[in-house]
Amino acid sequence: MISTVIFASLAVYSWKILGFLIPGRLIGGRGRLIAERMTVSLLAALVVLQGFSSQSVLILDARAAALVVAGALLAMRVPYIFVVLAGAIVAAGVRFLGF
Repeated sequence: MISTVIFASLAVYSWKILGFLIPGRLIGGRGRLIAERMTVSLLAALVVLQGFSSQSVLILDARAAALVVAGALLAMRVPYIFVVLAGAIVAAGVRFLGF
């Protein structure tokens, strides 16, 4: 799995380097949109794989609740330090309750 993450990271990095080397008029709007979405989707996949899987099994525990709270706070544009603190508090609370 680590080799897949390294390969994906190198692929995204090379895509970004190509974006800087190729003039903007040759890339166009569609190419720029693909590059932006590819980076975000790979980061989301990495978060899901590292946060919610263990030996090819999906695990929903306190991390899922913390991520939902953090996502909601980020959508409300709360400062990042409060997002991290709220996520940690929610994860601790859910674990304390035994989930």
